[in-house]
Amino acid sequence: MLQDAKAEEIMTSVKEQEAIRKLMVFLQEWDSAHKVARSRILDNFIKSNNGKTEPELELEFSQGASLFLARLTAWLRMTYMYSTCLNKLLKSIGIFLSAASGRRYLIEFLEIGGVLILLEILGLNHLKEEDKRESVKLLQLVADAGRKYKELICESYGVRSLAEFLAASNSAEALEDVQVLLVSLGRGNSKYQNQVYKGLIAVLPCASPRAQQLALQALGAMQDIVGKAPSILVEPVLDVLCSVHLEVQSEAIQLLRALMAHEVRPALLKGLVAFLMPPRKKMLTFYNTTAKDPATLCLKQPVLVYIQQAAAAKAIGILAKESAEVAEELLQLRVVHGLMVAVGNLDHLASQRHASISLEDSPETWYTKMDPVQAEELASNRVDIPRDMARMPSTEGSTGSTAANTVAASGEGRAQEQDEGERAPGEEAGAGRHSPPCP
Repeated sequence: MLQDAKAEEIMTSVKEQEAIRKLMVFLQEWDSAHKVARSRILDNFIKSNNGKTEPELELEFSQGASLFLARLTAWLRMTYMYSTCLNKLLKSIGIFLSAASGRRYLIEFLEIGGVLILLEILGLNHLKEEDKRESVKLLQLVADAGRKYKELICESYGVRSLAEFLAASNSAEALEDVQVLLVSLGRGNSKYQNQVYKGLIAVLPCASPRAQQLALQALGAMQDIVGKAPSILVEPVLDVLCSVHLEVQSEAIQLLRALMAHEVRPALLKGLVAFLMPPRKKMLTFYNTTAKDPATLCLKQPVLVYIQQAAAAKAIGILAKESAEVAEELLQLRVVHGLMVAVGNLDHLASQRHASISLEDSPETWYTKMDPVQAEELASNRVDIPRDMARMPSTEGSTGSTAANTVAASGEGRAQEQDEGERAPGEEAGAGRHSPPCP
């Protein structure tokens, strides 16, 4: 029996020695290989080891997996700027970082400055988008390891690098990955959550509508985490309402709804009302001079201020219906006059439609029948709601929409009374100034 034990021990020792010999041969093959051979080695490694745990990787490499990881990270440091097998190299490193119970692999990667390399990859314009996406995936693995690892990314100027990549990337998949990573960095990371929030705000003025949409979504997700809404948020959020992309406008309105519970509400409402009445010098229109049909020469293309006007009218209607308090504040800002100006904008039907919906005044038909004289009448109308009427408490069970509609109707009645008071003696009612036709 003792002889059997010794024989088994010898066999085990032989197997271990053989495994170690194979590992050394493999490592020597890697060390002496050039680009093509190393690319083949990486292909085989990814195919054979994807999804393995730390014990399985150690078994595969005879307890020497870290030796191969060290070679991968060393080659990454030397070649990442030249895109030498970069995608395969990052995927191979990702197998180690994602391995269950493989925390030591993560630590080894961080010790060689892995986070800084991954962040620098994002800023290199000549690298492929797919390489940068793999870099984002590795950063997500680092962030998933816990708070101190999120802090490490942020301390390495990670928020700035990720925000800049979000604003500049053309890859839809990479953009979504970056958004998830930024929100992840903001959660459970009280030390840097405000930095993440401000980084997302910095993305809003960019030229990419998808990036704007994702940034607005992320800001909405971060709002409950951060709590307070900084004043620097007001202008960028309002400015994205001029986007020609409806999905961006929709996300902006959703964020506005969430911000109504915060101290920036007065500034946001004031800005929305101001958008209803753009300065005359900005209200320019362009004509399609290349059209062959003379009838099409009258078609006008809306400028950004008109798009902003329509989006503001839509947002005002939504916000007023959700809160009687918001509706009252809007009335104090003379929102009725602004909406009537938007209704009178013959150059942009969307402004007329959304403004008339917000006014709840048969929006489906009457604004399409308006002539220029009536439009000018609306644009120049000055409606002022009496303070005591605007502050009138709503009846029991009434909603913010009902309160807003009641006061708006009262304001229009007051404007009519002023017109009647200005008539000359003996002038019949209805013979004075024009009013919009009703269906």
